[in-house]
Amino acid sequence: MPSLRTALLQSSGRPGAVAENLKVLDEAAARAAGAGARLLVSPELFLTGYAIGDAVPELAERADGPGAGAVAEIAVRHGLAVLYGYPERDGERIFNASQLIGPDGVRLANYRKTHLFGCFEQEWFTPGDQPVVQADLDGIRIGLLICYDVEFPENVRAHALAGTDLLLVPTAQMHPFQFVAESVVPVRAFESQLYVAYVNRTGPEGEFEFVGLSCLAGPDGTVRTRAGRGEELVVGEVDPEFLAASRAANPYLRDRRPGLYGSLV
Repeated sequence: MPSLRTALLQSSGRPGAVAENLKVLDEAAARAAGAGARLLVSPELFLTGYAIGDAVPELAERADGPGAGAVAEIAVRHGLAVLYGYPERDGERIFNASQLIGPDGVRLANYRKTHLFGCFEQEWFTPGDQPVVQADLDGIRIGLLICYDVEFPENVRAHALAGTDLLLVPTAQMHPFQFVAESVVPVRAFESQLYVAYVNRTGPEGEFEFVGLSCLAGPDGTVRTRAGRGEELVVGEVDPEFLAASRAANPYLRDRRPGLYGSLV
């Protein structure tokens, strides 16, 4: 099975300007496709911006809303799948969500962030209640989490047990928590034997300072590609043969003793 070339778009776009962010996404998709990527991953709430305050209700839209339609056009135009973050409206509730659109423009998966971080998110968003959301792309089982979710090892392990090969984590990782990108994410990939694409915003935005450092971490705990602190598009390979060999050699999932873990829940 061939590798899945994956592009990570590290950018904050223009907070509050959906049309401008779609333009940035379109340009990134063209560059990613030119580099042979079949998947482009953008950061948390990329469609609208993260620090948009009381504009959240105004900019929130349904999963099948105009933003999804515009991203589908981008995906089809450039022949690759696109994962984007956005505020999802469902009736009176708003979720911090991410959606995966296939290269044919079909909506493959929609995930609602289950662990909300800080006062801003807890004020505006409802936590999701579905821990494992997956889709298949080119023979690779893809799973979705968002930012703070990956800092809970239970979330990543649940994906590993459900067969996720590549975990996409759009994020808004801010100072002074850069150790998550530098250390926690590679460890999560190793301990649960999967690839993790962790894709961050960058620079100042409202009261936040996003640290960049987006990465693709492999199941051996090594970082296959890493962005710096600024706007950047980086590309890495998700190799299913290497993943299979790593899982065969590493005993974590085989050596688990679930009967001992009841007290954890």
